[in-house]
Amino acid sequence: MGKKLTDKVSWVGKVDWELTRFHGDEYSTHRGSSYNSYLIRDRKTVLMDTVWQPFDKEFVARLKQEVDLKSIDYIVMNHNEIDHSGALPELMREIPNTPIYCTANGAKILKGHYHQDWNFVTVKTGDTLDIGDSKLIFVEAQMLHWPDTMFTYMTGENILFSNDAFGQHYATESLYDDVVDQAELLAEALKYYANILTPFSKFVTKKIHEVLDLNLPVSMICPSHGVIWRSNPTAIVEQYLKWADNYQENQITLVYDTMWNSTRKMAEAIAAGIRDTAPSITVKLMNSAKEDKNDILSEVFRSKAILVGSSTINNGYLFSIGGMLEMIKGLKFKEKRAAAFGSYGWSGEAVKQLTEELEKAGFQIVSSGHRALWVPDEAELESCREFGRQFAAALSKEIQAFTGRNQQIKEEPYER
Repeated sequence: MGKKLTDKVSWVGKVDWELTRFHGDEYSTHRGSSYNSYLIRDRKTVLMDTVWQPFDKEFVARLKQEVDLKSIDYIVMNHNEIDHSGALPELMREIPNTPIYCTANGAKILKGHYHQDWNFVTVKTGDTLDIGDSKLIFVEAQMLHWPDTMFTYMTGENILFSNDAFGQHYATESLYDDVVDQAELLAEALKYYANILTPFSKFVTKKIHEVLDLNLPVSMICPSHGVIWRSNPTAIVEQYLKWADNYQENQITLVYDTMWNSTRKMAEAIAAGIRDTAPSITVKLMNSAKEDKNDILSEVFRSKAILVGSSTINNGYLFSIGGMLEMIKGLKFKEKRAAAFGSYGWSGEAVKQLTEELEKAGFQIVSSGHRALWVPDEAELESCREFGRQFAAALSKEIQAFTGRNQQIKEEPYER
């Protein structure tokens, strides 16, 4: 059954407690997810988004318990990835002529997914739909995170339907942000931003300011995954602006893979050296072959610098590190520093290759890296600790210089 949000709006989505992987195998969902769909009943009845295809029949059956399907005047599709549009074919078999409001790109994507020429009504920023006492205002949000995305704002109820923006893969029957574990919620919201929205940060900043400039009161933000923000909805908006601004905490993360534990020993010694020089820095070590890849990316997102380590194998680096580097490159992190390290037996190319890949990924390289031949003895481990000390010291100098340059730019007068 649906859950009432206001006198006019109900949640009619699906909570998926069993989901462990999303986007194929690209995204881990340790706490499940939800596919949020909303039913608006004013003088006109509107369905906002649907659910993922495996739940299409269940969704339509439950929707029939809420409303006579033939009384649905409009369907609004804010974003047409299959986890939101998957139940449309099943629904449209029941009400084939119902108008579907979406962006022009949205119509193209729906046609590409389902090969149906439904009754599409394309909208752009500023277009409105009068549904009675309330009005729906459409705001295109291209590349947040697909080219078809839009937000829909409902006047009167002051609700922003934001689709993927401000969402989390987080299953809960509680529905609202203020009745769930706050640490879990923030962790999932950060993971969602880090792994999905990071490469689109400039669009995030631009679109948020565009929406804020409309001066619309917001009582509730209803995303398409996870909880609804009602206690202080602007707080997650402010958090997004921070995350979009080349976010980093006082943290260094070491990401490594190892064959016979030599590279692991190096990582531990480097971490000890970093703490010697900068005891206030949070240092985390993550084995890319054993840790969840999305959790690693979340820690990279938090970090002001990373060190990537791998043994040399077949004149290259280990495959789990290769996969992590590919994902890191795709997320286009900004203003982060890096270096590489690793053990080897005879050829030892991995460190040089890792350094080159990190530079291609947009990281500022702090050092040429550190290699250890065979199994590190105590003298070599001390060399690794010294590498960690030097890395931390160089990082501190670089960040101070960068901060100073930025401050100077802000303080200098300029002409318009």
